[in-house]
Amino acid sequence: MTLQTPLMEAPKAGIMAGYLDSLALVERLHRLLLDVIKDEFERLGILEINAVQALLLFNVGEHEVTAGELKTRGYYQGSNVSYNLKKLVETGYMHHQRCEIDRRSVRVRLTPKGRSLRDAVSELFARHAAGMEGRGIIGLEGMEEVNQMLRRMERYWTDQIRYIY
Repeated sequence: MTLQTPLMEAPKAGIMAGYLDSLALVERLHRLLLDVIKDEFERLGILEINAVQALLLFNVGEHEVTAGELKTRGYYQGSNVSYNLKKLVETGYMHHQRCEIDRRSVRVRLTPKGRSLRDAVSELFARHAAGMEGRGIIGLEGMEEVNQMLRRMERYWTDQIRYIY
Protein backbone atom coordinates (compact mmCIF):
# COMPACT_ATOMS: atom_id res chain seq x y z
CA MET A 1 0.00 0.00 0.00
CA THR A 2 1.35 3.41 -1.01
CA LEU A 3 0.62 6.46 1.08
CA GLN A 4 -0.13 9.60 -0.89
CA THR A 5 0.35 13.03 0.57
CA PRO A 6 -1.91 15.83 -0.67
CA LEU A 7 0.91 17.16 -2.87
CA MET A 8 1.17 13.81 -4.63
CA GLU A 9 -2.49 13.55 -5.58
CA ALA A 10 -2.99 13.59 -9.35
CA PRO A 11 -5.08 16.78 -9.61
CA LYS A 12 -2.72 18.69 -7.32
CA ALA A 13 0.32 17.31 -9.10
CA GLY A 14 -1.17 18.59 -12.37
CA ILE A 15 -1.72 22.12 -11.07
CA MET A 16 1.73 22.10 -9.45
CA ALA A 17 3.37 21.07 -12.74
CA GLY A 18 1.42 23.75 -14.59
CA TYR A 19 2.29 26.36 -11.99
CA LEU A 20 6.00 25.54 -12.16
CA ASP A 21 5.85 25.63 -15.96
CA SER A 22 4.21 29.07 -15.81
CA LEU A 23 6.88 30.35 -13.43
CA ALA A 24 9.64 29.11 -15.71
CA LEU A 25 7.95 30.66 -18.76
CA VAL A 26 7.56 34.05 -17.10
CA GLU A 27 11.22 34.03 -16.11
CA ARG A 28 12.38 32.92 -19.59
CA LEU A 29 10.17 35.49 -21.30
CA HIS A 30 11.63 38.30 -19.22
CA ARG A 31 15.19 37.19 -20.00
CA LEU A 32 14.34 36.84 -23.70
CA LEU A 33 12.83 40.33 -23.71
CA LEU A 34 16.07 41.72 -22.32
CA ASP A 35 18.04 39.82 -25.00
CA VAL A 36 15.75 41.14 -27.75
CA ILE A 37 16.26 44.72 -26.54
CA LYS A 38 20.03 44.16 -26.26
CA ASP A 39 20.15 42.82 -29.84
CA GLU A 40 18.14 45.79 -31.12
CA PHE A 41 20.49 48.21 -29.38
CA GLU A 42 23.53 46.47 -30.84
CA ARG A 43 21.93 46.75 -34.29
CA LEU A 44 21.32 50.48 -33.69
CA GLY A 45 24.81 51.01 -32.23
CA ILE A 46 23.51 51.92 -28.76
CA LEU A 47 26.06 50.43 -26.39
CA GLU A 48 26.19 52.80 -23.41
CA ILE A 49 23.13 51.47 -21.56
CA ASN A 50 21.73 48.01 -20.98
CA ALA A 51 18.32 46.49 -21.63
CA VAL A 52 17.17 46.88 -18.02
CA GLN A 53 17.95 50.59 -18.18
CA ALA A 54 16.13 50.86 -21.52
CA LEU A 55 13.02 49.24 -20.03
CA LEU A 56 13.21 51.72 -17.17
CA LEU A 57 13.27 54.61 -19.67
CA PHE A 58 10.40 53.07 -21.62
CA ASN A 59 8.28 52.65 -18.51
CA VAL A 60 8.93 56.14 -17.14
CA GLY A 61 7.85 57.67 -20.45
CA GLU A 62 6.62 61.24 -20.02
CA HIS A 63 6.20 60.97 -16.24
CA GLU A 64 8.32 62.75 -13.67
CA VAL A 65 8.73 60.52 -10.63
CA THR A 66 10.80 60.00 -7.52
CA ALA A 67 13.21 57.08 -7.31
CA GLY A 68 10.88 55.41 -4.81
CA GLU A 69 7.92 55.72 -7.16
CA LEU A 70 9.78 53.77 -9.85
CA LYS A 71 9.12 50.58 -7.90
CA THR A 72 5.69 51.39 -6.47
CA ARG A 73 4.36 52.31 -9.92
CA GLY A 74 5.86 49.17 -11.44
CA TYR A 75 8.31 51.02 -13.71
CA TYR A 76 11.28 49.13 -12.31
CA GLN A 77 11.37 45.60 -10.91
CA GLY A 78 15.06 45.18 -10.17
CA SER A 79 17.17 45.83 -7.11
CA ASN A 80 19.85 48.33 -8.25
CA VAL A 81 17.54 51.27 -8.89
CA SER A 82 19.99 53.92 -7.65
CA TYR A 83 22.84 52.46 -9.74
CA ASN A 84 20.70 52.38 -12.88
CA LEU A 85 19.40 55.91 -12.31
CA LYS A 86 22.96 57.15 -11.79
CA LYS A 87 24.07 55.54 -15.08
CA LEU A 88 21.09 57.00 -16.95
CA VAL A 89 21.82 60.48 -15.59
CA GLU A 90 25.56 60.15 -16.37
CA THR A 91 24.84 59.06 -19.94
CA GLY A 92 22.36 61.90 -20.49
CA TYR A 93 19.17 59.83 -20.79
CA MET A 94 17.60 61.12 -17.57
CA HIS A 95 17.53 64.38 -15.72
CA HIS A 96 17.35 64.42 -11.93
CA GLN A 97 16.50 67.25 -9.58
CA ARG A 98 16.01 67.55 -5.83
CA CYS A 99 12.37 67.92 -4.85
CA GLU A 100 11.59 71.46 -3.66
CA ILE A 101 9.29 70.22 -0.88
CA ASP A 102 11.32 67.25 0.39
CA ARG A 103 15.02 67.90 -0.27
CA ARG A 104 15.84 64.23 0.50
CA SER A 105 13.78 63.16 -2.50
CA VAL A 106 15.02 63.25 -6.09
CA ARG A 107 12.66 63.54 -9.05
CA VAL A 108 13.67 62.08 -12.42
CA ARG A 109 12.42 62.53 -15.97
CA LEU A 110 13.66 61.69 -19.44
CA THR A 111 15.87 64.06 -21.38
CA PRO A 112 15.35 64.48 -25.14
CA LYS A 113 18.03 61.77 -25.59
CA GLY A 114 16.06 59.52 -23.22
CA ARG A 115 12.81 60.16 -25.09
CA SER A 116 14.54 59.25 -28.35
CA LEU A 117 15.69 55.95 -26.89
CA ARG A 118 12.23 55.32 -25.43
CA ASP A 119 10.81 55.86 -28.91
CA ALA A 120 13.23 53.25 -30.31
CA VAL A 121 12.03 50.70 -27.74
CA SER A 122 8.42 51.63 -28.48
CA GLU A 123 9.00 51.07 -32.22
CA LEU A 124 10.57 47.67 -31.46
CA PHE A 125 7.56 46.66 -29.38
CA ALA A 126 5.16 47.88 -32.08
CA ARG A 127 6.99 45.74 -34.68
CA HIS A 128 6.75 42.74 -32.40
CA ALA A 129 3.04 43.22 -31.69
CA ALA A 130 2.28 43.59 -35.40
CA GLY A 131 4.49 40.58 -36.24
CA MET A 132 2.79 38.33 -33.70
CA GLU A 133 -0.64 39.30 -34.92
CA GLY A 134 0.38 39.09 -38.59
CA ARG A 135 1.80 35.58 -38.18
CA GLY A 136 -1.23 34.41 -36.24
CA ILE A 137 0.78 33.84 -33.05
CA ILE A 138 -1.61 35.83 -30.89
CA GLY A 139 -4.34 38.35 -31.55
CA LEU A 140 -6.00 41.01 -29.45
CA GLU A 141 -8.46 38.62 -27.78
CA GLY A 142 -5.76 36.10 -26.88
CA MET A 143 -3.47 38.86 -25.58
CA GLU A 144 -6.25 40.21 -23.38
CA GLU A 145 -6.88 36.71 -21.99
CA VAL A 146 -3.18 36.16 -21.21
CA ASN A 147 -2.93 39.58 -19.55
CA GLN A 148 -6.04 38.92 -17.48
CA MET A 149 -4.61 35.63 -16.19
CA LEU A 150 -1.22 37.19 -15.43
CA ARG A 151 -2.91 40.05 -13.53
CA ARG A 152 -4.80 37.50 -11.41
CA MET A 153 -1.50 35.75 -10.61
CA GLU A 154 0.10 39.10 -9.80
CA ARG A 155 -2.79 39.98 -7.49
CA TYR A 156 -2.53 36.57 -5.75
CA TRP A 157 1.22 36.98 -5.17
CA THR A 158 0.74 40.55 -3.94
CA ASP A 159 -1.87 39.32 -1.48
CA GLN A 160 0.57 36.68 -0.26
CA ILE A 161 3.13 39.36 0.52
CA ARG A 162 0.70 41.76 2.17
CA TYR A 163 -1.51 39.29 4.02
CA ILE A 164 0.57 36.39 5.18
CA TYR A 165 -1.69 33.66 6.47
